[in-house]
Amino acid sequence: MTRYLRGIFIVWVAWRYGLDELLLQSFKRPGLTAFARVMAFGRNLRAPRGQRLREALEHLGPIFVKFGQVLSTRRDLLPPDVADELALLQDRVPPFDSSIAIATIERAFRKPIDTIFTSFEREPVASASIAQVHFATLITRDGQTRQAAVKVLRPGMLPVIDKDIALMRMMAGWIERISDDGKRLKPREVVAEFDKYLHDELDLMREAANAAQLRRNMAGLDLVLIPEMYWDYCHPEVMVMERMYGLPINQIDKLREAGVDHRQLARDGVTIFFTQVFRDGFFHADMHPGNIQVSLAPATFGRYISLDFGIIGTLTEHDKEYLAQNFTAFFRRDYKRVAELHIESGWVPGDTRVDELESAIRSVCEPYFDRPLKEISLGLVLMRLFQTSRRFNVEIQPQLVLLQKTLLNIEGLGRDLDPELDLWATAKPFLEKWMIEQVGPQKLLQELRDQAPRYAKLLPELPRLVHQFLRQRQDGERNELIELLAEQKRTNRLLQTLVAGGVGFALGLLVMQFFLRIPMF
Repeated sequence: MTRYLRGIFIVWVAWRYGLDELLLQSFKRPGLTAFARVMAFGRNLRAPRGQRLREALEHLGPIFVKFGQVLSTRRDLLPPDVADELALLQDRVPPFDSSIAIATIERAFRKPIDTIFTSFEREPVASASIAQVHFATLITRDGQTRQAAVKVLRPGMLPVIDKDIALMRMMAGWIERISDDGKRLKPREVVAEFDKYLHDELDLMREAANAAQLRRNMAGLDLVLIPEMYWDYCHPEVMVMERMYGLPINQIDKLREAGVDHRQLARDGVTIFFTQVFRDGFFHADMHPGNIQVSLAPATFGRYISLDFGIIGTLTEHDKEYLAQNFTAFFRRDYKRVAELHIESGWVPGDTRVDELESAIRSVCEPYFDRPLKEISLGLVLMRLFQTSRRFNVEIQPQLVLLQKTLLNIEGLGRDLDPELDLWATAKPFLEKWMIEQVGPQKLLQELRDQAPRYAKLLPELPRLVHQFLRQRQDGERNELIELLAEQKRTNRLLQTLVAGGVGFALGLLVMQFFLRIPMF
């Protein structure tokens, strides 16, 4: 019943903010436009359409705000006024009362806030769909004064998210039952992935651990800064970290005025993304502009600053290798290899003809090579690939949904920073180098180093294990010989019986014939 009530609430919010009217007007047909005006009668819809859409998403809650944040990075798919309004969802979601934030902090650490921080700014500096951030000053256990950012979870988030996820799960079940593509698209598995990542966001200790891991992974790259976590002040509802100083990446004009090379910034963003995905298999999966800044400090000028680590994507070694081979073949325009990889992985039925799949992929991808980012859209490419995948019954892989979302975010950032960026040319050398490292001597040495502790433990036991193996093999061979001899004896006895029986039968025939030839009288 709760799910149905939530569904009714969503429809009511859409009607209240006139989203039905926006949808009908988007078809640009006179009859539908007139019908939209009739539907709008009695409602105050004088606010701009972008503002109404943003307010409706805010009213519906965190999942819909997340959806708006993703849309805001795709200016190539949205009218400018709508994109500008949705961009406000990235860091200007209405904050909750500061007294609630302070009460949450004091409850988490069981201390008055004045004994935790030497100063605490009651006015939040940023407010997002899951939490809001306050600046503060604290003294660490080694006596150093540090400027900190305090992230506090919004109250009452779990019931809201559970209701929306339950509704999405119900809709996914409907899609699987009534849609021919239901099994292939795996909507319930996709919802399960989304559910997992949203609930991970509600545990700030998990987010702090994600940040620490990313900080270690990126330490030697010198392209991105990630705040240090102050573990003495981290709790599932509160996370305290190093305060970062930077300019939001979507403020392009201010970055240019400061002297930041925005073209290099775009290339660095691609490098960071592919390094996290293919080298580490551990990537920031919520890279909208509200979570990314650029450092203007002299020592780190022009470096990225990553924030908000609630959603992290992970890939297995198999996923990484498969994707890298696909990307490499794609950048080389080896569409036959792309088709073969899809069949080898089981993503398409085994009886699919390679030449047909190769031709279909070529027709989608070939028109977009050798073009700057401003002339292509990965969203359009993915849409056409989706249509092709339907034809060939390609199964959607839920573990790659976050990767696709992040790739679209990267494209949106690159489009803003450098519309002339050639995404393929920038990524190709990195992937080719990575593939060489995966199959070359460096990979072998790395594997030997990783397995060295195991080999060191196994080496002293090696003579005993070899002796045990040979003994078992010898015993096995002896048992096999005994069984073979026994079988031979059984065979010999059978042959002897058959021969004796045959000789007796022959003698009997001769005796009968002898008596039949002698007269009785």
